[in-house]
Amino acid sequence: MYVRTTYATGDPARLDSVAEAVSTEGRRLLSEEPGYRGMGLFVDRELGKLLVGSWWEDEESLRASDDHLRARRAELLAPFAGTVATDNWEAAVVSPPESLGPRAGFRLVRLEFDPADTDRLVETFREAALPGLRKIPGFAGVSLLLDRAGGRASVGALYTDREALAASRGAVAAVREKATAQARVITRSIEEFEVLVARVVPHS
Repeated sequence: MYVRTTYATGDPARLDSVAEAVSTEGRRLLSEEPGYRGMGLFVDRELGKLLVGSWWEDEESLRASDDHLRARRAELLAPFAGTVATDNWEAAVVSPPESLGPRAGFRLVRLEFDPADTDRLVETFREAALPGLRKIPGFAGVSLLLDRAGGRASVGALYTDREALAASRGAVAAVREKATAQARVITRSIEEFEVLVARVVPHS
């Protein structure tokens, strides 16, 4: 699968109304596009950050939907967004959540690596990091997204509630330290969000 992420920042006081519009009208628009497989919507109300991920069956669907929806996406975000960054990714490893409650939490880790080490990163994540994450209380699901040519990756992990997200930090740090050394990657940033929507239908 493929993923388009949109990362917007702005005035926290304007975040809620735009998040509501994205979760309703935005999700409706996405669902009408061929190849749509799901959506994630995450917010940081304190700092004023909104992250949207839309999931697509193939790269063609990803790009066609962007052509169709780019202008409407800008309109939906405009009341809040002071800055907007959009990226396209390959979903290399996906372990979707079975179900999430209303207080779910999300952690996003951005990574950088030598493109020559892409396969090494995927194998390390699947064989070492994922089993370690699954042992952590409250862990609900995770995905590894890649920009192979750019040498960039992001790991998004879901937890059943924000208390579990906070409690997991030490255990996750240990998993991350071991896996990043083995995969030869650099951690560029770590962020945490509240989950508003997280629904992905994997390949059958």
